[in-house]
Amino acid sequence: MPPSLSREQVRSVDRIAIQEFGIRGVVLMENAGRGAAEVIHRLYPGNRIVLLCGKGNNAGDGYVIARHLDRLGHDVRLVSVVALDELTGDAAENAGIARKAELEIVIASDGESISHAIDDAEVLVDCLLGTGATGAPREPFASAVRLANGSSAVRIAIDVPTGLDCDSGKASEVTFRAEHTITFVARKLGMDYPAAGDLTGEIHVVEIGVPTRLLRSFGLG
Repeated sequence: MPPSLSREQVRSVDRIAIQEFGIRGVVLMENAGRGAAEVIHRLYPGNRIVLLCGKGNNAGDGYVIARHLDRLGHDVRLVSVVALDELTGDAAENAGIARKAELEIVIASDGESISHAIDDAEVLVDCLLGTGATGAPREPFASAVRLANGSSAVRIAIDVPTGLDCDSGKASEVTFRAEHTITFVARKLGMDYPAAGDLTGEIHVVEIGVPTRLLRSFGLG
C-alpha cells in the first residue's frame, strides 16, 4: 500500500506543485473537485446532493464538485455556513463561478436554517473543514455536523471528515460520520488508525494532477 501523508506533507506537496512546478492552486482544486464529483456520480447517480461548505480550500473543492455534479445531471444545492464574502483565494474564485453558473447557494449559519437547507438531501457532502483543521469544530460548523449526522442521507466527506484529526486519527466529540471519504493525492496518516474507519467509511483516493516526479519524492506514484 502507498504511504499515507501527514498534514505537513500534504502542505508540502501543494506548495512544491505550485511554487516549483508552476501549477496554479486553482488548477489543483479543479482537478480535485472534478475527480471527487466523478466518484460521487459513480456511487450515487441521479441522487439529490447537498454540499455543506465552510470557507477554506475544502469549501472551494465543494464549489467545484457541485458544478461538475450539475453537469452530470444531479439536483445540487450548496449550503454555506459562512457569508460568501468571508471566502478568499481559490475558494472565493470557485464560489464566484458557482454563482455565475446559477447553482443554488443557501447561506445558513444557525441550526434551524441549516436543518431546513439539508432536509431533502439524499446525499450530504462534507466540505466544511479540511486537513488543516485541528481541534473540535466550532459553531456553526459543529451544528452543521450534528445535523448531518442525524440525517437519513448518505454522508460523504471530502479529504477528511470534519472533526477527525488527519494526523492522529483522533475524533472530536462532534465529528462527521461518513460512509465514504474522498481524499486527495493519498490517504492521510490518521486514516490508518482502526478507530478512524468508523468515521471515514470507505476511502477513495483521487489524483489531482501532481507530477509523478513530485509524488515519487514522497514515496508515491
